[in-house]
Amino acid sequence: MITREDIRELAQLQCIEDEEGCALTFYFQPRTPQNKSHREEAILLKDLVRDTIREAEKGGKNESLRRDLQRIVDLAGRLHGNQARAKAVFACGNRHFWREFDLPPQLSGTQLFVNRRFHLKPLAVLLGAHPRICVVLLDRHKARVFDLRLDEVKEQEGLFRPLPRRGRGDGFAGYDGGHAERSVQDEALHHFKFVAEHLREALEKDLFDNLIFGCQESNWHDLETHLHPYLKKRMLGRFSADVGSMKTEQVREQAGRILRESQDERRRNLVKEVLDQAKSNSRGVTGLRRVLRSLEMGEVQTLLMGENYRAHAVECTGCGHLDAHMVRYCPACGRSTRELEDVCDAIVPATIRRDIELFYVDGDPEFDKVGNIAALLRFRADQSKGGGVAVAS
Repeated sequence: MITREDIRELAQLQCIEDEEGCALTFYFQPRTPQNKSHREEAILLKDLVRDTIREAEKGGKNESLRRDLQRIVDLAGRLHGNQARAKAVFACGNRHFWREFDLPPQLSGTQLFVNRRFHLKPLAVLLGAHPRICVVLLDRHKARVFDLRLDEVKEQEGLFRPLPRRGRGDGFAGYDGGHAERSVQDEALHHFKFVAEHLREALEKDLFDNLIFGCQESNWHDLETHLHPYLKKRMLGRFSADVGSMKTEQVREQAGRILRESQDERRRNLVKEVLDQAKSNSRGVTGLRRVLRSLEMGEVQTLLMGENYRAHAVECTGCGHLDAHMVRYCPACGRSTRELEDVCDAIVPATIRRDIELFYVDGDPEFDKVGNIAALLRFRADQSKGGGVAVAS
């Protein structure tokens, strides 16, 4: 399973101007074949490789690219007919770099890219829709903990506090019965406190991004009183569940539904917030030129882009400055620039390296009007007082 560290490693790799090596990115999206021979997938891949080699020869790329392409052809030949998982491959033969990752079959299609950087936008779209989710099912004496990541759910551990053994009678005037009932209640509260503390420690270790709970309504109040405010902030929702009988697939379906609903609401709120902030000349900017400037200034907290957003830009061959104006020389250092057919190839790795939150927006008319790219800022450098930086609350 791909990790956050893997993504950062991919975002760091960049071929220098005169380096022979190339960053090759391959996404394989399985599809239902029209016949058992899977010839359509094989033909598609061969066409992609042939076109890639032709373009590489125009640019005078080296032999290591051909070897990486042949290795991908061999790999893809073994993938035909595997309808369960998609695949992503990132290679740079000149640096002896090769990484393979299994992904949910939710890519837009099979694609092949050769560039100075790895093409991470499809991966970023997918990972943005699948944060690391901790799903906890619990009742008064038992808890089951699941990991939900990239549409895969795995049960990690069980937390149990066995109920104390009770005598057969209630004792004189029912005293022992009442004492036993209070003891059972105390045991349940200790269990909820134990689960809450376990989750707090896991959050401190950065083992998950968000939380979803499954429990009966009668148990929720007792658990909620023990949850740390940081845990409550990471909670996406809860659903009704029977701890003992719920299957793993049911956990995946219920948690997936809550995740989608939560992300849709968060996306709508973010779009509204960034547009309002931009209109008031506060902590929001819209349009490629302003977004690039804010990225360079380190102001960006959250970046929003249309799902199919593409734009031409130039990149300085010296300092890496990105400019929406198609200038031949960098206005920052005076070095020559190179044209980028899709500025996202530079923006996405930059957001990953800097831990900037990235959201993709689809089908929002108001967002379309501002150019399908915007950013929510942590601060505005141009509004700082006395040369300092005004940090957002």
